[in-house]
This record gives sequence, C-alpha cells and structure tokens, in this order.
Amino acid sequence: MAQNGEVRPMILLAAGGTGGHLFPAFALAEELGRRGFVVDLATDMRGDRYGTGFPARTVHRVPSATLAGRSPIAAAKTAFTLLEGIRVARRVLRDTQPAAVVGFGGYPTFPPVLAARLKRIPAALHEQNAVLGRANRMLARHVDVIATSFERTTHVDGDLARKAKVTGNPVRTAVLEQAQRPYKASGPDAPFPLLIFGGSQGASFFAEALPSALALLAPALKRRLVVVQQAREEDAERVRSAYSQGGISAEVQTFFRDLPRRMADAQLVIGRAGASTIAELTVIGRPAILVPLPHAVDNDQLNNARRLAESGGCWCIEQKNAGPERLAREIAALMEAPDRREAMAKAARSQGRPDAVERLADLVEDLAVRRNDRIAPHANAR
Repeated sequence: MAQNGEVRPMILLAAGGTGGHLFPAFALAEELGRRGFVVDLATDMRGDRYGTGFPARTVHRVPSATLAGRSPIAAAKTAFTLLEGIRVARRVLRDTQPAAVVGFGGYPTFPPVLAARLKRIPAALHEQNAVLGRANRMLARHVDVIATSFERTTHVDGDLARKAKVTGNPVRTAVLEQAQRPYKASGPDAPFPLLIFGGSQGASFFAEALPSALALLAPALKRRLVVVQQAREEDAERVRSAYSQGGISAEVQTFFRDLPRRMADAQLVIGRAGASTIAELTVIGRPAILVPLPHAVDNDQLNNARRLAESGGCWCIEQKNAGPERLAREIAALMEAPDRREAMAKAARSQGRPDAVERLADLVEDLAVRRNDRIAPHANAR
C-alpha cells in the first residue's frame, strides 16, 4: 500500500541467466516493495537457483534461449524457443496486468519486454555494463527508457541516447549495509584478509592461478594471509590442499551467501569485472585487482575494469598477462603499501552509486504511475 492508502500497481521484472542480471533486479524489487508496489519476476529456467529468495510475489517461468552457433538448425531452435517465450510472456502479462515491465539484459529479458511492446505496456531496460549488451541492443528501440550504469555506454547513441538516463547499477540492501563500514588498511604485521571470487565463469581460472601465485610470496607475507576463495565444486578440494601445503590459511567454498560482508572484511579483492562486482566494490569501497573475463561478447568486462582503473580504484590485468609471477608481484606490492590501498579504496568509493536503486525506482515509478494512462485502454487486450 502507498502511504495514502491507494493500491500501487504491479511491476514485472525480467531477468535471469546470471547473477549479474538478477542482482540489480533483486535490489529494485526490494526498493519497489518498500514503496508499496507489487513485484513479479519473469525468468527462464536457469533462474531457478535464485528464485527462492527473490523478493517477488510470484516467479513466472518464461522460456528463453541464447543465440549460440551459426548453423540453421541452432538458429531455428533458438527462434522457436523465443517465440514460445513470447507466447508465455503474453499470457503472463494478460493474467497479471503489470503497469510496467523492466528488463535487465540477457536473453531471458527478450520475451517479456517484446511481449510488453506488443501489448503496449510501458517498458524500460537497465544496462549494467559499460557496453549495451546484445539482447538490450535488439530491444532498445522497443522500450520507453534505457537506464544505464555508466555516463558513457557504448552503443547508446543517436535516438537511443535521447531515451537514456544514468541511474547507476543497483545493489542489494546487504551491500548498502556493508557500505557503512569504512576501509582501514592493516599494518605490516597484521593479518591480511584476501577475498578471491570469479563467479561461474571465473572460478576455474582463479583456482589454477591464485594458489600458485600466493605460494610465490615471501614467507612473512604468506603468514599474514587469510584467504577466502570461491571455487567450483570440482576444484574446491584441490584448492584447499594447495593452500594447506603452502602453509596459507584459507577458507574455500563453492558459494558465499554473505559475500557483501566478506567483501567489506577484505583488505584486497581479486575477481572478474562483471557489472555487479564493479557496483558492489565501488559502493562498499575496497581496493581490487580485476582480471576481466577474456573473449566476452563486446569485451564488456574489460571496459568495466578499465573505467574503474582510470579512477584509481583498481588494478586491471588482462588474463593473458595474469600469470602466477605477475599476480604474486602485484599482490605483494599492495600488501606492503597500506597507503596505496587506502587511496584505491577511496577512489573506488568515489565511483560508487549507493543511490542507484532509488534513482532506478524513481524512473520505474514514473513509468508505471504517471504514465499509467497509456496502458489503461489496453488493459483487456489479448
């Protein structure tokens, strides 16, 4: 309920596939819920692992597929799945009557947003990266507003620039809570918490590179290390064994539900450069060494990391240059330079947008409430 007692309309969020798309949607759902809106989520089957804790009234499963391969058979299968997804999404829109649809990129966004266009329901896209993603590029001309996370977003130009608004990348409440903890660089003899995580597409590389790199550190530095590392299930025991043999204190898990707290605890973070990682690092304000995922479409992670590196908030090392010797050298340099880490943490925080979720919610509220008259004539359309 809104404060004046009126029932707020329902907002349908479309996200899935990876946490990088889903976490900003999660943050927006939290904020819209605080404002009295009803929120539903449309996601594909890959979103199952996130559905349980998502703050939505209902999670709607909408078929989707990523365009993979160039063969006619693969293209036909993808097209068939997306057409089925649009059919299911139209039914969801008919049954739930949302005032607006908000997509967060990736192909799970495609059916609900295109269905919203067909039913003339106001729609918005949110782009987390410094490069407009492929799915968002295909959908951009069909929506009313494009919310961006960076002042400069590649492929947002011409007519698209006129409908773009910078909001930043929303982060969850758990991240905002940890942002209240200031960074204090540890001294030369103090324990050194080091957080290492790479998501589903980065954990394998870090499982190989980081134990080898940390083994090369001087004994005095190794004694200070308190490593927290995310690893794939098939790699976890091997990584634990490597650290144990190297005399390094380490906690290795396949998933950390309290990752924002772990990030705030860290003296240094080593990770990929996905949009959610950048957003959380900059809101909490922690120094980082980022190794962007290579061969990513549009080099979005490399662009993300370079933008943050330009501010002094991280060191960006491309994977082809991130051998154990290089990583050991850079980690040692930062462990021995608390003033430099302090400066990096301050620079990272200067790039953060802790109010991003409020800015995005304002945009969505404007779309849903002040322009609600656009969908009223079509409320019963089939």
